[in-house]
Amino acid sequence: MPRHHHRDRSPAGPSQRQLRVGELIRHAIAEMLSRGEVHDPVIEGHMITVPEVAMTADLRLATIYVMPLGGRDAKPVLEALERNKKFLRGEIARRVNLKFAPDIRFRFDERFDEAERIEKILRTPEVRRDLESKPAADEDK
Repeated sequence: MPRHHHRDRSPAGPSQRQLRVGELIRHAIAEMLSRGEVHDPVIEGHMITVPEVAMTADLRLATIYVMPLGGRDAKPVLEALERNKKFLRGEIARRVNLKFAPDIRFRFDERFDEAERIEKILRTPEVRRDLESKPAADEDK
């Protein structure tokens, strides 16, 4: 589900251009991370996925959502990405054909945590029992 930012201005959410540029940047970052092109021991020691990149309406700022495999070590991974921001921004500028290289910022993608939390709740015996029992409406018949 795409995130909507207060800077988007449009009530309909991000424009096709924002989505397209975000996807190009997402692909470039994901490729650099998977190929081990960022020489940092923390980054090299983690599998990092990039589920989404959200662009501001003027395409000047890219918010790059990342998630280390299993959701572990989010803080050290974010710090390592920040340390390598200049290199990553330069690579994005080189690989994605834009008039301006956008500023980039990294955020931990917390949607996975939320999904995992809901999954755990659904697996609890009480909830499973409730889900497996007949709907209350059928009991009257």
